[in-house]
This record gives sequence, structure tokens and C-alpha cells, in this order.
Amino acid sequence: MAEKILMKGNEAIAEAAIRAGCHLYFGYPITPQSEIPEYMSRKLPKFEDGAYIQAETEVSAINMVYGAACTGRRVMTTSSSPGISLMQEGISYIAGAELPCVLVNVMRGGPGLGNINPEQADYFQSVKGGGHGNYRLVVMAPNSVQEMADLTHDAFDIADKYRNPVMLIADGNLGQMMEPVEFKESSIGSVDHSSWSLTGMKNRDPHIITSIYLGAEEMENYVKKLYKKYDEIEKNEVRYEEYECEDAEIIIVAYGIVSRVVRNVIEDLRKQNIKAGLIRPITVWPFPSEIISKRAEQAKFLMTCEMSTGQMVEDVRLAVNGKKPVHFYGRFGGVVPTPDEIVDEIKKYL
Repeated sequence: MAEKILMKGNEAIAEAAIRAGCHLYFGYPITPQSEIPEYMSRKLPKFEDGAYIQAETEVSAINMVYGAACTGRRVMTTSSSPGISLMQEGISYIAGAELPCVLVNVMRGGPGLGNINPEQADYFQSVKGGGHGNYRLVVMAPNSVQEMADLTHDAFDIADKYRNPVMLIADGNLGQMMEPVEFKESSIGSVDHSSWSLTGMKNRDPHIITSIYLGAEEMENYVKKLYKKYDEIEKNEVRYEEYECEDAEIIIVAYGIVSRVVRNVIEDLRKQNIKAGLIRPITVWPFPSEIISKRAEQAKFLMTCEMSTGQMVEDVRLAVNGKKPVHFYGRFGGVVPTPDEIVDEIKKYL
């Protein structure tokens, strides 16, 4: 059995990325994710093929990621909410150029500069595509330090498999909390990038990496090609967890740190003979619409719990498609909802 290490969530992301073969990091410090670039600055210079650069801005950082990803190397950047906002143009370019990379957003309060407290208000930005144009990111939402490590490792594999950026979203609590973590074995080398990467063109046809298609029909056909890939991702990469759902008459949907609070809610409600269950999206895109739709058939109502004014609730309502009522309870600004608050909110609808 592998040794478990007590680590912060941010440090677990950094270590998992290195073990997955990511030796290139470009970023900028911003609370509450600054431990990631700090960790990378200590570790990456020790690798012969490693590079750590603290860019002058987040705009510079994402464009360095764009360039490095063109070579087929595993590369990552991380930031928090305002920094991710600055990266949006570059993220759209990377998605449009079909380049694999991993992006991490350790979310904080907003809008604007907001505060440094944990929040989940970047859901729309991440899942709906915060940049311009028709594109999708694979977006994964851990709820523990162990998952911070596991999903970081998996994110590199998924990015390589589909030539697509993958983003992890975690609130500031997960970034700062410490838990025991066990790391997976490296998967680097399992994907051949030679058919498209820019590594020198001796003895081969030239490769061109671009996201510009000047003709209207040419651009339309390229977007159709992208969406065939996104359809494959939706078929193959949906991840979720169910808890006490088999006989549940009330379905609560929550992700990230809030899902851990909701587990306590489920236990409290069941002690009161109220049959409640949890669906936890692990991928928030692709979204687990099918299981939510299925469970809605047996439920009296559903409720989403978020650390925002309500964003994921829209995707839950789309999945339910009017079959049953979908309610919402949220706290924001950095306030974490308590089990008692959520229990009281649910009882309003019984």
C-alpha cells in the first residue's frame, strides 16, 4: 500500500501534476492558490526538462501555456477567479487550436476583486465558456484533497486523449485544507503527439496549429468538427457520485466542498425519517444530466446547494426538464452553508 502524505489541497495538485509528467508551469500568484506556483518554483528547476516561469500577468501566463502546449508537452497554469478572468481570451485560443493543457481555478469571492474567501461563483465562467466563440472545456470539481490529486492526474490524460483543455475548479477551502493523500503512478508517455505537435519538421510534412479560419463555411465546418469531439466527451467522460439515492424522495445536488456538508444533511434528514439523497457531479462539464433526470422521476423535489447565488441550478433544471420542482439554497461571499441551514430550507418544501 502506498504511503499517504499529509498535504494542502494546493500542494497536492502541484505534486500530482509533476508525477503526471507536467514539468512546465507558467503562472502568477494570487490568493488562495499561491501555494501551487510556490511549490512548482521549488520543484520544477530540478528537472532537466523542467521550467517554471512567474509571468508578469495572467494574460502572459496563458499565452506561455499556449506556446508550450503546441510542442506536445504536458503543461499547466493555475490561478484564482480574477486571474482566470484575465486568461479567457487565451483559453478560447487554446480550445480553438485543440491543444491539451490543464488549468486550475481555486475560486474566491466576487464579482470584481471581491475577497479571498472561498466561493463557487465561477461555475458559469468555467462550464459555459468564459471566452469568446463556440468551445467547451472539460471541467472537473474535486471535493477532497485526495480528489485534488486524483483529478489533476486524470485531467492530463483526458486533455491528451481529446486534445482539449481540462479545468479543475475548487473553492478556496479545498485549496487550503490539509488531508492525507496518496498519489497515482505516472501516466506520461501513453499518448503520441507526433502527428500534430511542433517539435521540428525534419523528414516530415509541416504541422500547422491555428484557430483562425477566415471563410464562414470553413469556420462552421471546423466548429462542427469540434462539437463531434465534444459529443464523444459527453458519451465517455461523465463522472458523478450518488449517496443514499436508491430510495430517496428528495434529491440534493451539490459539488465540491458543499457536497461534504450535504452528506451530513442527508444523515440528519434520514434520522428524522426523511428520505434524502445526494448526487455529486464530479464533472460539471460534461454534466451528469442523465442520472439527475432519472432520479427526478422518483423524487418529490430536488434542491441544489451552492456557494453562489445559483448557477449549477440552471443545469439541474435543464436536466429535470420540468418533471419536478427544483429549489435552490446558496450562501456566497465566502460563507459556507451549514447542515442546519440546509435542513431548515428543505423542510420548507415538505
